[in-house]
Amino acid sequence: MPTLLQLQYALAVDEQRHFGKAALACHVSQPTLSQQLQKLEDDVRLVLFDRARKPILVTPEGRQFLEQARTVLREYERLLQVAQQAPDGSASGDFKLAIIPTVASHLLPYLLKPFTRAHPRVRLLIEEAKTETILDELARDRLDGAVLATPVAATGLKVHPLYYEPFLAYFAAGHALLRHDRITRDQLDPAEMWLLQDGHCFKDQVLNFCAVPGQGDVVPGNVRFESGSLDTLRRLVRGSQGHTLIPALMAQGLPREERDAHVRPFRAPVPAREISIVYRRDHWKLAILRALEECVAQCIPASVPRRPERNLAVLDAC
Repeated sequence: MPTLLQLQYALAVDEQRHFGKAALACHVSQPTLSQQLQKLEDDVRLVLFDRARKPILVTPEGRQFLEQARTVLREYERLLQVAQQAPDGSASGDFKLAIIPTVASHLLPYLLKPFTRAHPRVRLLIEEAKTETILDELARDRLDGAVLATPVAATGLKVHPLYYEPFLAYFAAGHALLRHDRITRDQLDPAEMWLLQDGHCFKDQVLNFCAVPGQGDVVPGNVRFESGSLDTLRRLVRGSQGHTLIPALMAQGLPREERDAHVRPFRAPVPAREISIVYRRDHWKLAILRALEECVAQCIPASVPRRPERNLAVLDAC
């Protein structure tokens, strides 16, 4: 009969594609892990891994077995969660949350203090990651939930919209468009646009909204710069030339003097993105998920809509 420990070792090899790395992740020696996996394969009479391949691959028979093993371990964790939950049904326990970078640095300052005060029995384990990585981690059941731009092309997920975040334009000092109270998309020059590096949904949304060609990363003139940080782009624009787009929560966090001097809103329809909390349909930490949703709704500025408004043009995500 397979043990839970053996199932954990097998799933670690599946994730790491390497026995040594899997042993390191499980905090055991490689001989111990290999011995336990050999015993597991003997007991179930299946060869789970093709050891001749580098990196190690799961056999077709092993794939079905490991999917069921993942379900068994998830149900075991659910059993422990039920045993440890607060008697009054309030949120408690560990929660692994991933957030895309263009949301994390601007949402978390609003969220963390009120959430930890209201839910002291919850321990949030937060990481930043791009959407593609987050969706893979959710599929592998390595995350409890995520906050990202939606909709997303993935099955088996529940998506609860949290808010609809408008985009604003951020201009270098002295830019001609700063004379306007509001601007339109057609007024923006793609050749002046500073953009994030590939892989960020925010970049894809900006490219689609502004109709910037793939070569639009070259700004200004003969400079090519790719950044993973909106704050870096903002500082570059402020100290040089051109413009970029920033989300509303980022603009809210800027000093009033900087907003007045560099930021301009769009005329309707205003470009915006849908930000949602996403989790697997079979997840059981629903009390924590509901607590996160409620806290976000209560803590973000009133200027950021909780529902899609008529003046917003909600852009597709990745």
